[in-house]
Amino acid sequence: MKKIFLLSFLMFSLLSCSTDNDIINSSFVPLPIDSVNIPEVFQFGQVYPIEVTYFRPSGCHIFNTFFVENNDNETTIILINTIYEDSNCEIFEVNSNVTEATFNYQVNDIGTHVFKFWQGKDDNGSDIYLIVEVPIEG
Repeated sequence: MKKIFLLSFLMFSLLSCSTDNDIINSSFVPLPIDSVNIPEVFQFGQVYPIEVTYFRPSGCHIFNTFFVENNDNETTIILINTIYEDSNCEIFEVNSNVTEATFNYQVNDIGTHVFKFWQGKDDNGSDIYLIVEVPIEG
């Protein structure tokens, strides 16, 4: 039994190793959210899909996740892509690769909830947000 375990462990270790030629350089990059599809009113205790639209600059940009920060009745959302830097990727023209991504939001409070969707930075380097207020009914 120990030999089978040891052999399995060695096979797994050898197969999971990669050579320098297999390494793909990648990094995470926030991309501005252009528009949002969100309900006008939420019901307490429900889960709602929130769809965002954004521009993907190249085929090297692949959706990764949403960075979501909750602070009382305010939620900040930043869309994160992985960019594969060493790949031969198609560069898209402006507005030719508008992409959608969706996340679910669980309504856990009553009142008005403020969503801040990151839209990039202004000329002074300050963050710009699309702000959407949604009333929540109990």
